[in-house]
Amino acid sequence: MNTLQLNEDEYNPHYKRYILALGEVDLFEILTASSEELLKTIKDLSEEKMVFRYDEGKWSIKELLQHIIDTERIMSYRALRFSRNDATELQGFDENWYVENSNGNKRNSTDLLEEFICTRRASISLFKSFTEEMFLMTGTANGSDITVRALGFIIAGHQMHHLKIIKERYL
Repeated sequence: MNTLQLNEDEYNPHYKRYILALGEVDLFEILTASSEELLKTIKDLSEEKMVFRYDEGKWSIKELLQHIIDTERIMSYRALRFSRNDATELQGFDENWYVENSNGNKRNSTDLLEEFICTRRASISLFKSFTEEMFLMTGTANGSDITVRALGFIIAGHQMHHLKIIKERYL
């Protein structure tokens, strides 16, 4: 399955930039490649660099990484619920509040990276468990309808969006 198979009505327009930035890619290839690129980019950064903020009020790399992890878990949870034909409307989340309450900057960088690796592996396993029918199932989150397969691409696109910011503004 690749991004060209997605229709714009499968997700909120807010996510369009994440999906379009991926180009034409296979879901499982981009989930793997994007995580490898993130790890390669930040695994050897100093502690000083990991807590650096390029401007007042901006998140550090540690906080960005925690945000990526939190968001991936939420998107995967949504995919699980919708793939099981759960019609319960799911609420949104305040990403700033999550980061503020994550304790990200005080966490060990190695532990954060390991958590990211485990989260991504779990996401890939989850999405590999879905049938073609499950990928097409729709649910409502944060007031918008979204398909299971769109959530997979959003996970990758969201992470790549933040990796681009890290490369442009932090390194």
